[in-house]
Amino acid sequence: MNFKKIALWVISVFAVVFIIAGISFFAFRDKALQKAVAKVTDKMSRDYNSSFSVKEAKFNGLSGIEMKGVTIIPKDADTLLQVKEISTSVNLSRLLMGDVQLGTLKMRDGFVQLVKNNEGWNFKSFLHSKKDKEDNDDDARRSYAERAYRLLTKVLNLVPTDMALDNLNFRVDDMGRKLSMNLSKMTLADNQLESNIHVVEDTIIQNWKVKGFADPRNRKADLKFFNTDTSRIAVPYISERYGLKSGFDSIHVNLEKIEMESGELHVDGYASIRNFMVNHPKIALKDVVIDNARFDYRVLFGDRYIALDSTSTVQLNKLKVKPFAKYSVEADTTYQIKAHIPTMPAQDFITSLPKGLFTNFEGMEAEGNFSYNLDFLMNKNKPNALVFDSSLKKDNLKITKYGAADLAKLNGSFVYRAIDHGRAQRPVLVGSGNANYTPISQISPYLRKAVLTSEDPSFFSHRGFITEAFRQSLIKNIKTKKFSRGGSTISMQLVKNVFLTREKTLSRKMEEILLVYILENNHIAGKERMLEVYFNVIEWGPDVYGIGEASRYYFDKSPASLTLDECVFLASIIPSPKTFMYRFTGEGDLKSYALKHDNYIKNIMLRRGLISAEDTIAQKGHVNVIGRARGRLRLNKENIFANDSLDIDEIFFNLSKQAF
Repeated sequence: MNFKKIALWVISVFAVVFIIAGISFFAFRDKALQKAVAKVTDKMSRDYNSSFSVKEAKFNGLSGIEMKGVTIIPKDADTLLQVKEISTSVNLSRLLMGDVQLGTLKMRDGFVQLVKNNEGWNFKSFLHSKKDKEDNDDDARRSYAERAYRLLTKVLNLVPTDMALDNLNFRVDDMGRKLSMNLSKMTLADNQLESNIHVVEDTIIQNWKVKGFADPRNRKADLKFFNTDTSRIAVPYISERYGLKSGFDSIHVNLEKIEMESGELHVDGYASIRNFMVNHPKIALKDVVIDNARFDYRVLFGDRYIALDSTSTVQLNKLKVKPFAKYSVEADTTYQIKAHIPTMPAQDFITSLPKGLFTNFEGMEAEGNFSYNLDFLMNKNKPNALVFDSSLKKDNLKITKYGAADLAKLNGSFVYRAIDHGRAQRPVLVGSGNANYTPISQISPYLRKAVLTSEDPSFFSHRGFITEAFRQSLIKNIKTKKFSRGGSTISMQLVKNVFLTREKTLSRKMEEILLVYILENNHIAGKERMLEVYFNVIEWGPDVYGIGEASRYYFDKSPASLTLDECVFLASIIPSPKTFMYRFTGEGDLKSYALKHDNYIKNIMLRRGLISAEDTIAQKGHVNVIGRARGRLRLNKENIFANDSLDIDEIFFNLSKQAF
């Protein structure tokens, strides 16, 4: 048998087959392409109420496709997309396996514009997915790892290995707020990416550059984003839209690995930012600046969980934090957060704080070291089992120099000026030179006990914070799905009043926490002195500061002469002193909800042994306002709240109990 002839015959047969298949393929592929365009056109019209058109579409070579005049126009709206020319090639072997993987991509002269006006949005119909139910069910059956891996693979396959984009615009017109970003050029060749972006917003003109390594097939990237003139990049649009100003010198993004290992997806890399600035009234009253920040991440996707691994690191200047976060539906739905600050010098911590966020700490100096741990775990179906633990370990930690907040002034006379809505109020001398100043020994013991009961029962035993009270506050807020209960101690209220503004900013709250810790743990002022200052500076009514003014304003008597009922009343209005008048009826008596609340406080005081049954004789909860405050009561017909129903009173009473 002549094997050579047989082999030649077989080869000839296969050659004929491939030639016939090739002729068939080339004969029908153009029709297949036109059919695909028609299918997209129909889907755009049916699912997105938009017209999709291509002036010309054809194959170029074996795997290349060219299209000209591509447009998407939503019905009765501005054009969403328009591109003059697109040419691309696909990986045929991957296509036969059902995957679309781009090889090359060239695109020029086009735009995407998002327009919102009085007629609506030109992109609204694209915000809601119309995915088939079967696909949704299929995704639901997949593990988080499988879903994430599938999505990342699809996205990376759509990134070509050879790319050239020219003169592409992204435009936004949001009710007259306009932004234009022109991608004059972007190239990707030999795994090197480079682009130039011209940004125009009102009078601001910027030229951005993205440059670095990009290898979509091996799932790796290392890119830098910066301004060509080395100035700080101003993040566009959000300032006009949300009043948030933000900018940075450069961003460095690294994707090191995307890998499936034993059914778990690992995504590793890091991101860093230099000279990051943010400004918003809810954050701070001035620019907040972080010189250097870096996030080394390892994100894990499992069968029924997503986690930020504890090997991740967040670094702000010299401060390093080891975070851990996990969302799991393995048994119940749980949320877990951990944070660990390894032992570090206290001075490095102070100098690492973002500028503008902790203005009262500027100039502060410290000795020694510390470490910190936070542990939070919440089971959505068992909120009462919430875990919250915050602990700080000190090693010869000592504050040697205070910053702008001179905490030591609490031990002597000083002038206090409340800040209300950004305005300094009249000066109040906290000391013997003020006739209204009242030492703790000259204040009715009933007031001391009532205020501690309602505001901070463990004031004399804690160090500024009550972990369990904060945990209970979290549980309450989770159950009500709103911020309905706080965990503020008298120490925190004192620091807030004396050293900080009343602005509700992130900056003020964070400063409050740190200043309280320093005040309490460095024994700068004794508890008795702190309580005395607290009684003499807090607001007890409209332009009424200190208990000396308050006792005369309401009852025309000295603080030492206050009765139990009067003291409980004064304690009850501390959370909202300017609205005290709404607790009274048109006849000048306390409303039923206010009476219930005050009796509730007295009962707690009785149970805790702070008062005796004899103390309550003739104390039925009624108070007689005879001082200047009486002029603010809405008496008789002037009081629109005089006829509140019992149901409304019950609501107010129940709200008042939340603090206990």
